[in-house]
Amino acid sequence: MEGAIDKTKNYNSLIYIVGALLAIAVAVIYVTPKIDMSGTWMDNLPLVNASINGTVSILLVLGLIFIKRGNISAHRKAMTSSILLSALFLVSYVAYHITHESTVFGGEGMIRYIYLFILLTHILFAMVIAPLVLISFTRGLSERFDKHRKIARITWPLWFYVSITGVIVFIMISPYY
Repeated sequence: MEGAIDKTKNYNSLIYIVGALLAIAVAVIYVTPKIDMSGTWMDNLPLVNASINGTVSILLVLGLIFIKRGNISAHRKAMTSSILLSALFLVSYVAYHITHESTVFGGEGMIRYIYLFILLTHILFAMVIAPLVLISFTRGLSERFDKHRKIARITWPLWFYVSITGVIVFIMISPYY
């Protein structure tokens, strides 16, 4: 058990570094000049990203159902699929935002404030979710289920919120693309 603890600590350091690098990378794409790819298949990436987020949301719910029913194998598959799709989302998100300017929400009045609240909370939680997901995942893989459950109770609702609000943000902003 001592070896598992040491490995988890080593993973945690790497996870925090990866999380920080992801946050920096995403911030950088907003201030760098864009490679104009408008008018290409890349124009469809926001829809692809929303579809990935929607699929992740469904897989997260299934993963929760599976673990509550004691089906660890199905839980592991659902959660691993969620992680892989989230990584694909991140690649697609970066690809879109290095090739396209950000779309401005055109709604006015109360709907604008609702949109901005959803967007802001989505962004803030998205910044912290990657390290939480990776820590939860490594604890599950290393069979440190007590520690896994403890952090998963925080990770799951935040991850679900980020994935579902990603879809909501897309739906709200899609008329302005």
